[in-house]
Amino acid sequence: MTARPPLPPFTRETAAQKVQAAEDTWNTRDPRKVALAYSEDSVWRNRDTFLTGRAEIIGFLTAKWAREEEYALRKDLWAFDGNRIAVRFQYESRDAHGRWWRSYGNELWEFDGRGLMTRREASIDDVPIEEGERRIHGPRPEAERGRTFPLQ
Repeated sequence: MTARPPLPPFTRETAAQKVQAAEDTWNTRDPRKVALAYSEDSVWRNRDTFLTGRAEIIGFLTAKWAREEEYALRKDLWAFDGNRIAVRFQYESRDAHGRWWRSYGNELWEFDGRGLMTRREASIDDVPIEEGERRIHGPRPEAERGRTFPLQ
């Protein structure tokens, strides 16, 4: 497997690059492309679900994006140290009944020396919103890169 720069140990600049790259890739909603950022034996906790390895990650993301329609994500760097990054994020999606949701979360990431994520722990809360309350429409525009996304 080739390296996925930027590599640890992270600086503020390289940690922010890693976070933006993750946001960009997740916004493709392509489970196979997203899974390439994780080591073959990566372990996840996503809410109450525990996963190990790329195959399980791909299966999880495939099901996630089948039920979370029009998914659009924003991630912000919270903290970093060595090979670890903490992220806060928000995403919006529509369910099969046409209801809109904004999901708020925090992630803890750990990377190997090749820049692949070996551990991801995500805690997420969902808030129902009206369609007119949406703030996240597709990938982040270039003019908004590097800017913190507002809490509300």
